Amino acid sequence: MKIFSYIVLFILLSSCTKNPESFIEHLNGYWEIEKVVLANGNTRSYTINETIDYIETTDSLTGIRKKLKPNFNGSYKTSNDEEHFTLAIENDSLHIYYKTPFTNWKETILFANESQLKVINQNKAVFLYKRFTPLNLE
Repeated sequence: MKIFSYIVLFILLSSCTKNPESFIEHLNGYWEIEKVVLANGNTRSYTINETIDYIETTDSLTGIRKKLKPNFNGSYKTSNDEEHFTLAIENDSLHIYYKTPFTNWKETILFANESQLKVINQNKAVFLYKRFTPLNLE
């Protein structure tokens, strides 16, 4: 009976494992930060965001990320600044490698689906995003 329990547990754990390659298809679009959990366990929730992130990937596993400020009329205000990145699957994880003229850094996608994005940075801070929905004032 004990062996049977271990087999069932192993099957359940293996079936819950996410394929990091499947996260790529969900990255494109507008993302709004919900909360950040710092390495020390402190949490900061965001109820209102002045800016959102726009992520666009290409078939060649490269892309850009921009900060946008949504306007009430459905448009966005942005500067021409954008961060270029490369996606790589390493050690069963999806990594984003950013490169700007000033610095380079890496983030790891922990989870991504149509409505949520979960990312950890090099400082072990975990960022939880939700898909941005523009305000409809009509």
